[in-house]
Amino acid sequence: MASARLGQVASHLSGDKAPRTQIGVKNPDDVVIVQALRTPITRAGKGGFKDTTSEYLLGTILRGVVERTGIDPALVEDICVGNVCPPAGGATTARMAALYAGFPHTTSVQTVNRQCSSGLQAVVHIAHAIQSGMIDIGIGAGVESMTQFYGPKNKMIPDTISDEVMAAPQAADCLTPMGFTSENVAKEFGVARTKQDAFAALSHQRAAKAQKEGLFDAEIYPVKTKITDKDGNEQEIVVTRDDGVRAEATAESLSKLRPAFSADGFTTAGNASQVSDGAAAVLLMKRSRAVELRLPIQGKLIASAVAGVPPRIMGVGPAYAVPAVLKKTGLTVDQLEIVELNEAFASQAVYSIEKLGLDINKVNPKGGAIAFGHPLGCTGARQISTLLTELKRQNKRVGCTTMCIGGGFGMAAIFESEH
Repeated sequence: MASARLGQVASHLSGDKAPRTQIGVKNPDDVVIVQALRTPITRAGKGGFKDTTSEYLLGTILRGVVERTGIDPALVEDICVGNVCPPAGGATTARMAALYAGFPHTTSVQTVNRQCSSGLQAVVHIAHAIQSGMIDIGIGAGVESMTQFYGPKNKMIPDTISDEVMAAPQAADCLTPMGFTSENVAKEFGVARTKQDAFAALSHQRAAKAQKEGLFDAEIYPVKTKITDKDGNEQEIVVTRDDGVRAEATAESLSKLRPAFSADGFTTAGNASQVSDGAAAVLLMKRSRAVELRLPIQGKLIASAVAGVPPRIMGVGPAYAVPAVLKKTGLTVDQLEIVELNEAFASQAVYSIEKLGLDINKVNPKGGAIAFGHPLGCTGARQISTLLTELKRQNKRVGCTTMCIGGGFGMAAIFESEH
């Protein structure tokens, strides 16, 4: 049944627009990325940011972008911030963060919530505004303090939903907890527990190796903050690295963990993304403006796409969003040199990789969210910094970021590195 529904999704995405590509062509109107930067990602409730608020994290990374580029903050006309859990959409705290970071009151701020792709959607919103001529320069960002806002006290859905709406099966499926959607993917598409644990172990091993070799340093902006110990003593610290990576993790050790959602399930605390805190920001403008301001160009946004899939198996989203964005560009899967695929759950990551026919060596070469965490609103922007720095390091050109989205979607974007 699920396969039939997904066939309809794929058919809908085929469209009739002529494919085009901008790879290798430099145009003054290109939307380019001048700086993509992120904070370290830390474990919610336990890590270096457990006593740090989301607005401080966001304000710090916005300051980092200004510091790294030397841009006059007054030139930034709009900042779009992706977040998921904060009350009132995080609108007030996002504005406070921008003002704290030194942006003038003339710089406008907005927030967006597209669940796990919120950070990427924020970047795309800014890119669209630049393409349309509404603004010249903007920042797409993402932030999430899951320590602050995620958990039983968080009202991510209303207490009551209309009976008429609940009578629509797929509408009701939108309330399926994310862990159960992972189990649905694993069971419906035959993703074995052994595959999931092996993938999770690989994520940790790659991230540990990347940390040891300093491969995250170029994308991370250290954060000076305060932390309180168990005795109530406060001290100032500087967080410089992701703190969820477990170098000792192996497929064997992960196989011993109990299923988290059902006795006969496959999803565990070891093969799912970590609950985390972090922020990221991406400074965008037209190529002509970057040249005028003599700012370095890290890369450019080629295209993005969103695809809807059945909510109960939302994890398959990347398997349909990636073909959608490839069609827009005329590229093939084989031409993607690095793919940053968000590891919400090993079940959906493994399924998407196999469905798309991706080379595992091109996917998350520095590990992913299973190893260092998935701060919901941040991840989509974080992946851009991870992708562009790795494309440069490997002397590669074309990369893709993609993720599944709660509610039944996938999103993907293609970037070209310039180095």
